[in-house]
Amino acid sequence: MSAIDALKIKRGYFYLATPYSRWPAGLDDACKVAATLCGKLLLAGVTTYSPIAHSHPVSLTLEGQIDPRDHDFWLRADKPLFEAAYGLLVAEFPGWRESVGVAKEIMWARAHVKPIFLLNPETLGWAVL
Repeated sequence: MSAIDALKIKRGYFYLATPYSRWPAGLDDACKVAATLCGKLLLAGVTTYSPIAHSHPVSLTLEGQIDPRDHDFWLRADKPLFEAAYGLLVAEFPGWRESVGVAKEIMWARAHVKPIFLLNPETLGWAVL
């Protein structure tokens, strides 16, 4: 069995935490790399939800009505989806340790006693966090 096979759960999905608001190449690129990783996981058979891949396009569509950097707004919107998730995948992208959103998602996972995995975006290898 490969390392990725261990993340293939029978019910539910993983919530994918990725840095966003301080991403060096900008918000559009942060969305692109989150969506790409989410797609790789889906192709590997790991059911995954990415709040960045979902929320960034929503904020663009409603330009000026939703601030893509409004942490309080997005954390409120994301929390019910997080609570329904099986566990948390933390993408080991640059800045993940400094990310306010990723830190909050890790805190939520610990409070809900959900499994947390640090995920290498290149190899899809992981370690328990």
